[in-house]
Amino acid sequence: MDFQQMKSVIEGLLFVAGDEGLDTKQLAEVLELSTDVVRNLIGDLQGDLRNSKRGLQIVELAGTYQLTTLPAHAPYFERLAYSPSRSSLSQAALETLAIVAYKQPITRVEIEEIRGVKAERALHTLVAKDLIKEVDRADAPGRPILYGTTKPFLDYFALGTIEELPESSLFQNDDNLEEETRLLFSKLDNGERHQISFEDVTESE
Repeated sequence: MDFQQMKSVIEGLLFVAGDEGLDTKQLAEVLELSTDVVRNLIGDLQGDLRNSKRGLQIVELAGTYQLTTLPAHAPYFERLAYSPSRSSLSQAALETLAIVAYKQPITRVEIEEIRGVKAERALHTLVAKDLIKEVDRADAPGRPILYGTTKPFLDYFALGTIEELPESSLFQNDDNLEEETRLLFSKLDNGERHQISFEDVTESE
């Protein structure tokens, strides 16, 4: 694999890692390279992204490298997150929200193990809508983010505390996760107070 291909792989790895990021040692192990070579590759890739005026950047946070958007573009992301056409939540986001509500604090990987599919996009949507937030970091390799629900989530569903969530069989039979999620939010949704309704759920994630 040549130099350019290795940079391409790093970019892909950081994309897959999402907001948990990867440290130099993890990247070196995957690429079977020394940490010094990895640092040089990342530095070169950071320069490539800047020079080509890409919409992404690589930043180092808490010892890990993350692929992120540019701060200057934040107003456009806010418009997308809060635009009327994006007011409803997808089935994927609803399932992810239910898992976080009942299993918090929980990492992205743990959510994906329950759902059986990637959850990064759904998590970003829920964070943007202030329904979930980072509450801590797990004591595990890479210090993955632990997610929990927010006060706006409680307000949204007129709950005093998270303990007021209705009893649910949500995790007793993963084969029926979609239907069980539907029933759960039907209990919470009075049809008038808020905009999350199953008639509005889109098919795409």
